[in-house]
Amino acid sequence: MSRYLVPIGFLLLVILLGVGLTLDPREIPSPFIGKPAPDFSLPKLQQPDQTISTKDMLGQVWLFNVWATWCTACRAEHETLVDLSRTGEVPIIGLNYKDDGEMAKRWLQQLGNPYQLNAVDKEGRVAIDWGVYGAPETFLIDKKGIIRHKHIGPLYPQALKETIMPMVRKLQAEQG
Repeated sequence: MSRYLVPIGFLLLVILLGVGLTLDPREIPSPFIGKPAPDFSLPKLQQPDQTISTKDMLGQVWLFNVWATWCTACRAEHETLVDLSRTGEVPIIGLNYKDDGEMAKRWLQQLGNPYQLNAVDKEGRVAIDWGVYGAPETFLIDKKGIIRHKHIGPLYPQALKETIMPMVRKLQAEQG
C-alpha cells in the first residue's frame, strides 16, 4: 500500500501545478470585491494642507489608481491613464504610494496628470488597508462606495475597453 502513496502524491502535485500554470496572476481574487472601500483621509499631493477621503467620492463611479514614480509598470500604464482622463468618462483618483512628493509632482508635470486628485500614502498604510500587493493596481468603486473590480498590474487600452469601461458605464447607469 505504501508503495502507491509516493506515485499518487506525485500525480496530485503534477495536477495542482498544471492547474496553477493555467491561471492568470493578474486575476488574483480580492476579498474586497463587493465590500465597502476602506475609508481613508490623506493629504492631497498638490495641496498638502487639504485632505481627500473615500467619503468625498460617494455618489459617483470612480477609479482608484495606486502608483509611484519608482514604479516602472506605472510609467508603462501612464499614457493609457492620461488618454482615459481626457475622455472625462470617469474620475481617476491617484494614491501616490511610498513616494517622494516633489518627485511625484515633477513626474506628473512631465508626463501629464490623469488624476482628478492624488492622495499621498507616504508610509503605505492605506495601500495595505486596500489589500494592495504592489503598484500599479486600480480599483473600480461604485456610487455607494463599494469596490466592484480590481486590476493588478498596468492598465492598457485592451483592459479598459473590454473590462473596465463597460463596468464603469453599467455602474454609472444604475440609480443610487
